[in-house]
Amino acid sequence: MRIPVLAAAVVLLSSLTFPLAGSAAAVPAAHHADGSRFDRPYTGFAPVGTVLRRGSPRDAGLDAAPIDAFEQRMAGWEDPSAGAGYLFPGATTLMAHDGVVVERGAGGYAVKYAGTTTELPPDQWVPARTDTLYDLASLSKLFTSIVAMQQLEAGRIDLGTPVAHYLPEFAANGKGDITVEQLLTHTSGFDADPVPSLWQGYSDIPSREQAILDAEPIHPPGTTYLYSDLNMLSMQLVLEKVTGKPLDTLVHDGITTPLQLADTGYNPPPDKLPRIAATEYETSPARGMVRGQVHDENAWALGGVAGHAGVFSTVDDLAVLAQTILNGGTYRGHRILDGDSVRLMEQNFNQAFPGDSHGLGFELDQIWYMGGLSGPQTLGHTGFTGTSLVIDPQSRSFVILLSNRVHPTRATPSTNPPRRAIGVAMSQAMRVAVPGGGPLWYSGQAGGTTSTLSTGPLTATAPVDVDFAAFVNTESTDLLCLEDSTDGGATWHALPLTVTGQGAPPGTPASLSGQSVRAWWHAHAEIPQPAGVFQLRWRYTTDPVYEGRGVDLAHLSVTSAGRPVPGSAALTPAGAWQFLPDARR
Repeated sequence: MRIPVLAAAVVLLSSLTFPLAGSAAAVPAAHHADGSRFDRPYTGFAPVGTVLRRGSPRDAGLDAAPIDAFEQRMAGWEDPSAGAGYLFPGATTLMAHDGVVVERGAGGYAVKYAGTTTELPPDQWVPARTDTLYDLASLSKLFTSIVAMQQLEAGRIDLGTPVAHYLPEFAANGKGDITVEQLLTHTSGFDADPVPSLWQGYSDIPSREQAILDAEPIHPPGTTYLYSDLNMLSMQLVLEKVTGKPLDTLVHDGITTPLQLADTGYNPPPDKLPRIAATEYETSPARGMVRGQVHDENAWALGGVAGHAGVFSTVDDLAVLAQTILNGGTYRGHRILDGDSVRLMEQNFNQAFPGDSHGLGFELDQIWYMGGLSGPQTLGHTGFTGTSLVIDPQSRSFVILLSNRVHPTRATPSTNPPRRAIGVAMSQAMRVAVPGGGPLWYSGQAGGTTSTLSTGPLTATAPVDVDFAAFVNTESTDLLCLEDSTDGGATWHALPLTVTGQGAPPGTPASLSGQSVRAWWHAHAEIPQPAGVFQLRWRYTTDPVYEGRGVDLAHLSVTSAGRPVPGSAALTPAGAWQFLPDARR
């Protein structure tokens, strides 16, 4: 059973395993004056001394309702009686804002099955806990990437240098021009996975490493984006060559030891097994129920230490790593990266491949799992076992979802809905305030729905001007339109808008959308010749796929000859529109 966040705050947060700086209640309220505003994004890193501390959403200046609602949804995703809504046996989550851990919960079971369909006796089920260790799967790539940035700082590697400079054998099969940068941004031209797989096609670790060196790309380097495990497998070999140390040692010495991440690493020791979530029951290879060993077969074939997979961790350890990134590479006085390296991780190197934004190691601006926190600077990654990490520098927030969705089989529904939902919850917990003050209308609706905000019948004999302020944080295909009707609402037509403000769309768009700018826009529309009786409505429509934070509207004004059109202030909401008189949503 997942305990609601506020009811569980004392129980859950009192057992945090990372070092805390005390209660957030001791932090002056002014500290959160801007941080709790989603429409007033931060620039630059968090103060270097920021240390994670316990607190409630209210302590961080947040609205607890979206966070509570997320907790309730998580309970459903962990419940087998939910039918198609059941996504994973167990999961652990953590949300933090401005250095305050505002949610940390666990539900379901870390171990429940004995085989692909056989459950263990209930007395042998192991509940998921807030300190459960999970197989991170491809979140491991972030650790490899951080080590790569450390070697970049040390001058041992260079982004523009061909990989073959460090590993001459890598030049085989047309790879001589692939650079370090292309490995870190998945633009090398490699296929998604080694073919044949490392565990099937080769008898020992040396032959498997040779297979990585011999791999043949399927595209010329730099011509396409294709996410590939071979990139980080190759990066591992580079790092081990230039340092003379194995990857697990580099991660231990360069990341987990200075940050005191006691539960993070490859091949966890036996004494941690009671806290480790099980993954898949595997018949090919015949490994049985996998628990405490890496799930990924290619990483397993390399002894559990691989550039693309193999790291186990907890939400607490990952929280420290995320805050380190927000701090510009430092936590509690221990620096693992300099600020320039962190900026490179936030910089989009893949502008030639729209939709596949990527820094060095980190993915950027991927709404399909970042949800409402998505934006050009938002960093993150997912893992096949059901894991995700999203770091939003603009709000100094991060969210973590760790699950065992492959337990007992990988043939399970996508975990992208909860991945998005935790990001949406965090974004909606931060308030938006109207420029100049005043109430607002807010819609944060689900996918595949429409909300309308309509006037009654209006009349005017002179040209009509419509003005409003809009804060729009939506997927590009989730549109806000202003429409008019002259036939009693039977048909509606979008009015062209003139939009001004930071990052406003050019020209006269018929609709507004987007997550690239967190700023209020002023929109203006004209009806040059009103045709007798007319109506207006603001319509917000989402497609069934992804959602952002939503839409806020304020300062709605309908005037003719400089005077308000009678009746235009009386608006009828339908769908998810909410009137917020204190404008704190």
